[in-house]
Amino acid sequence: MPSGPARTRRPLSVWGRRLISFATGVALALTGVVALGAPAHAATGPFAYVANIGGNTVSVIDTSTNALTAGVTVGSSPANVVLSPTGTRAYVTNLGSNTVSVFDTATNAVTATVPVGSGPLTVALTPSGALAYVTNNGTDTVSVLDTATNTVSATVTVGTAPNGVSFNAACTRAYVADYGSGTVSVIDTATSTVTATIPVGNNPAQARINPSGTAVYATNQSDNTVSVIDTASHTVTTTITGFTGPYGMAFEPAPQTADIAVALAAQPHLGILVPSLGYTLTARNAGPGALTSATLSATLPAGASATNLAAGCTSMTTTVTCTYGPIAAGASVSKTFRVPLSLLTLGPVTVTGVRTASAPVDPNPVNDTAAVTCTALSVVLVSCP
Repeated sequence: MPSGPARTRRPLSVWGRRLISFATGVALALTGVVALGAPAHAATGPFAYVANIGGNTVSVIDTSTNALTAGVTVGSSPANVVLSPTGTRAYVTNLGSNTVSVFDTATNAVTATVPVGSGPLTVALTPSGALAYVTNNGTDTVSVLDTATNTVSATVTVGTAPNGVSFNAACTRAYVADYGSGTVSVIDTATSTVTATIPVGNNPAQARINPSGTAVYATNQSDNTVSVIDTASHTVTTTITGFTGPYGMAFEPAPQTADIAVALAAQPHLGILVPSLGYTLTARNAGPGALTSATLSATLPAGASATNLAAGCTSMTTTVTCTYGPIAAGASVSKTFRVPLSLLTLGPVTVTGVRTASAPVDPNPVNDTAAVTCTALSVVLVSCP
């Protein structure tokens, strides 16, 4: 099986030979295979794409039959392949020819061949798919590709023999594992400059950010450790031991959440027959996930009761309980009820609404309660804010 090309600036060192050998043996298993749904022209699928580092092709597998359906000729020693967010394009690092091949997944035709640095090993796309970051193992750089034009827009110098790269959720930072120098480089994606270089263990292969964005985990292959980097201070806070040649890693997705904001409004309905206060109890889903269900309760003043209950609301003594859901992120649903006023109603009338249950988890209890106070001077003279 062929190894990567010789470095142009200095002879390949022991760690460099180890990296290329390791990449040849395991890149396909760890990072060289991706899958997506069937292209528009096909009736089968989904398809998986395998970079053949021992040849010049990317193989296409129909996973419904597990049969090879096509082979796309790319550059020399393709090491890794990733797909655009829409799945319409594939980006392949050609370790032996110092290029990135771009091909259309509907036709399996190469549409662009982009020159990058020496020994391009891994490629990662920003969440929007607008940029592709390619780690050039032989020139200690990261090439940033504009995927709209398939051109290199800035080349960033990082540590020695860069390997894995990942992004924070906002895509303001890229984290690069510098395999040869035992560091993680932090790139400001707006300026394409390195803003921090963090020492970790020996031969870090991947730098992956956790779902909450608070820490980056670097797999130190030769140290058999994983370094945990605080993203605020850019310092290693923990070194985890007990591994054997750690290389690739992935995180379990964070639990879905939906932040429910409670609002309560009041409006006097005054008249000779049945004067009352009308209330609107609103659940607004601030996201990020969709709301499956929620329960909001309103506590009435002592001795009060509720009438004209909206669908999904019930009343017992001085409590109104309303159920909601589903509610999309960014949307609101309101329920209404009335509280009759008696001849003895005088002074402040306070009603409090609170979220008592919801699914998925509500991560922010600060906005779970709302209250409104109306002032009654008489049964026919009531003001509400």
